Amino acid sequence: MTRIALPVATAATAVALIAAGCGGGGTATVKGVTASAGGTVSTASSGSSYKVGLVTDIGGLNDHSFNHLAYLGLQHAGKALGVQTRVLESHANSDYVPNMSSLAQQGYDLVIGVGFLMHDSIRAVAKKFPNTKFMIIDDAWSKGDPKNLEGTVFHEEQAGYMVGYLSGLMEKGAKTISSVGGQKIPPVDHYIAGYMAGAKAANPNITVLNGYSQDFVAQDKCKNLALQQIGQGSKVVFQVAGGCGLGALDAAKQKHVWGIGVDADQAYLGSHILTSAVKRVDNDVYTTAKQLVDGTLKTGRTYEFTVANGGIDIGKISSKVPQADVTKVENLKKKIAAGSVTIPNTVP
Repeated sequence: MTRIALPVATAATAVALIAAGCGGGGTATVKGVTASAGGTVSTASSGSSYKVGLVTDIGGLNDHSFNHLAYLGLQHAGKALGVQTRVLESHANSDYVPNMSSLAQQGYDLVIGVGFLMHDSIRAVAKKFPNTKFMIIDDAWSKGDPKNLEGTVFHEEQAGYMVGYLSGLMEKGAKTISSVGGQKIPPVDHYIAGYMAGAKAANPNITVLNGYSQDFVAQDKCKNLALQQIGQGSKVVFQVAGGCGLGALDAAKQKHVWGIGVDADQAYLGSHILTSAVKRVDNDVYTTAKQLVDGTLKTGRTYEFTVANGGIDIGKISSKVPQADVTKVENLKKKIAAGSVTIPNTVP
């Protein structure tokens, strides 16, 4: 199927908007978005009777990457399609079922679960509400799953390979680079597997250190892990841990080594960001909502996002990178899109 590429709002605007929407008590309205203290965000809209709800995983809207991108896609759907939207933030795994159930009970036509961590929860809720359509990001639909559920998956290994390849080009010789993952789940390992393979393709002598914080929120855990890796000689730190990973990038900045962002383009964090491994979660959310409105949404299957269809990309590359290396990465991206590069998606 055809997916629609969307412009991502500037990081500064998005961060400011989210900070206003998720602050302390009371309510605040910024650019048509009203947020309440109860962890709910709703977008004012008109022109459509459709209602689309989104449930974040425990990373929440302030992760500046995965959930944040899903929220941007929902905002775009509210404004461009006129659908009524609502976001419920999850602060613990136990929030997933009640949050999704609440949206279904309120008559939302489409309920979107953000992330693989909702694998069991969204299937349980979808079975209870067969007349509601559900979509989960980063998880495939399988035979035996509810027919009113759509799975969407990204080939994160492709983005990981590109940023790993660039890291290998930058750190020539017997150098060390590293990755800081959150929990050891398939989407995280896809990124890391690609990163390792890409780095080795560019520099066979490079060493890649990998570690998991077992967390997607607590920045201190990722920062401490990154500091350990830097202490072992890592010159590039790739964060694959959502909001927690911002701590890893802070460690890179503190120790004057390269950092690599994840999901969203995190170049706005500073000049220490080499690039980012990007996946268009915003695209996923918006186009699924559009299919709902157009009457073309078909559940009971999985949609895949790749470099070829615009779902996977590499973020802004630092201006400090030699143009010759930038060109090599651009050529690599074309080869990946053409299917001429074999990339593993499991960590050895």
